[in-house]
Amino acid sequence: MWRLYAEYGREQVPQAILGVFGTLTSRSVGLISPFVLGLAIDAVFLSQREYTLPFLPQAWVPSTPTGLLWLSIAVIAGATVVGAVFQWLANWGWNSFAQHVQHALRVDTYDTMQLLDMGFFDEKQTGEMLSILNNDVNQLETFLNEGISSALRIGVMVLGIGVIMFAINWPLALVALLPVPVLAVFTYLFVKKIQPKYAAVRASVGALNSRLENNIGGIQVIKTENAESYEVERVEGASQHYFDTNWDAITTRIVFFPGLGVITGIGFAITFAVGGFWVLNGAPAGLPGTLTAGQFVTFMVYTQQFIWPMAQFGQIINMYQRAKASSARIFGLMGETAKHMESSDAPDLTVTEGTVEYDDVSFGYAKADEPVLHNVSLTATRGQLLGVVGPTGAGKSTLLKLLVRMYDTDEGTIRIDGTDIHEVNTQSLRRAIGYVSQDPFLFYGTVKENIAYGTFDATDEEIVDAAKRAEAHEFIMNLPDGYDTMVGERGVKLSGGQRQRISIARTILKNPPLLILDEATSHVDTETEALIQRSLNRLAAEKTTFAIAHRLSTIRHADEIIVLDDGRVVERGTHRDLIDNDDLYANLWRVQAGEIDDLPPEFIERAIRRRAEVAETEFAEADAGWEN
Repeated sequence: MWRLYAEYGREQVPQAILGVFGTLTSRSVGLISPFVLGLAIDAVFLSQREYTLPFLPQAWVPSTPTGLLWLSIAVIAGATVVGAVFQWLANWGWNSFAQHVQHALRVDTYDTMQLLDMGFFDEKQTGEMLSILNNDVNQLETFLNEGISSALRIGVMVLGIGVIMFAINWPLALVALLPVPVLAVFTYLFVKKIQPKYAAVRASVGALNSRLENNIGGIQVIKTENAESYEVERVEGASQHYFDTNWDAITTRIVFFPGLGVITGIGFAITFAVGGFWVLNGAPAGLPGTLTAGQFVTFMVYTQQFIWPMAQFGQIINMYQRAKASSARIFGLMGETAKHMESSDAPDLTVTEGTVEYDDVSFGYAKADEPVLHNVSLTATRGQLLGVVGPTGAGKSTLLKLLVRMYDTDEGTIRIDGTDIHEVNTQSLRRAIGYVSQDPFLFYGTVKENIAYGTFDATDEEIVDAAKRAEAHEFIMNLPDGYDTMVGERGVKLSGGQRQRISIARTILKNPPLLILDEATSHVDTETEALIQRSLNRLAAEKTTFAIAHRLSTIRHADEIIVLDDGRVVERGTHRDLIDNDDLYANLWRVQAGEIDDLPPEFIERAIRRRAEVAETEFAEADAGWEN
């Protein structure tokens, strides 16, 4: 919590000062009315003492009871108005402080998160991240807005009232303070008990958000598989877990606050009894001093104002514990660091020849039992198309994700034009590479915004030209609003082929010297594949291109084909060379040609084992990510 104020509060010092000044002034002014009330009772109605107000010249004090009464009314009314004005200033200052800190904290947390390695996201759930960025950051607002304000208010009331009460009658002031140590012990026990419960509540909120986010994202599958009842049960389970943890915290909290009320109420009753008998019968038990009726009324009003802030201190503790649990999760996320941090003065990558080299590269995911890639070496040059094929789980996509540093190699080096990619600025590296995936992602927005994503300064003419080169202009013009058509969340309003062509247009607009095609036509029909393939051929001209393919026909004309199996390069050559070699590539080609009967038995047996191993690994990684 200190870090929260030290790092994010310093930029909002003027608002905080205004909040502090407004709170102190409004609470201080609020002490005037009870004092004037007691004075009026003694001086105006009972004539037991002289009417004297601090800082008010005696010459201004009326001489008649009616005049004194009007003066008392005016002072009380004026104090009320002035207190309200300064309370408004305090509320403005604290709300502005809270909102600015909350905004800056959310943006910084997001910025930190998006700079982390992909391995971090592999192990985290989207709903959990949303819970931290939204729910936990919002949870801080109440404490930032009301926490310090309430603490200052209590400080003013306790200090100011304490001084006045001791000045009026110190023995009775000691009686009024009797509940304070009891309140302190009671509050300490509450804090010890509630802190872990609030931490559990925040965690359960993240799990519930993850379940809801997952189900909303998969609503089409839920409907097509008639799984509504099953998913209701799963949501009910996650919601029940949140209910149980939250109810556990609630049952502790609802015992605490009535307990505070009982302690403060008993203290008030004891003070009332001692003071009342003092006024009626004189000082009890030989206590020194006198107590008039007006002083007794003032004392009791102050006692109530003194005791109840002590009870409200429990509310501050409650807000603090909630905020502490949330800030721990926020700063826990902000404390995450990338596996491989780049130097702040790393130079930009400049691509001249476009030569890419993998030199003895090995890599494994954190949760995998064995490396995914083993000692891979290859070279690709400008104008060359390098095909990458292999069975499912062979490491094809992983191989090229290393090139854009979605992950970093465990061993070996990747160079572009002789420069180690780990020694250059990551942003410049990724600007030099165009990545067309098999499942293109479109953001909620217009077609034009999605084509220009990453090349934000592109002109309308450049956007249209890129769309034409991607074979996308014609279908875009047939959309209701052309380039200004909203594509829906994740591009749901467009077909798979249309999304793919917009993704290709985005890459054409970027015009990178290096290109990665990750099964770019695997999910489209034959006619759309022909259109996309023509777009890709244009895009790949004069670029260093890597193409991952399940449909081997799309890379049969590649300059070289690399065949991966269990993370190792087992074959390389042209399509004709590999067919003549009659090994893994030739068998994969027979599968796609429908020549199943010509496959060797050991290929079929290994395919079955490999598919089972891949499924087991995928499940283990998903299960670990869910637990995390």
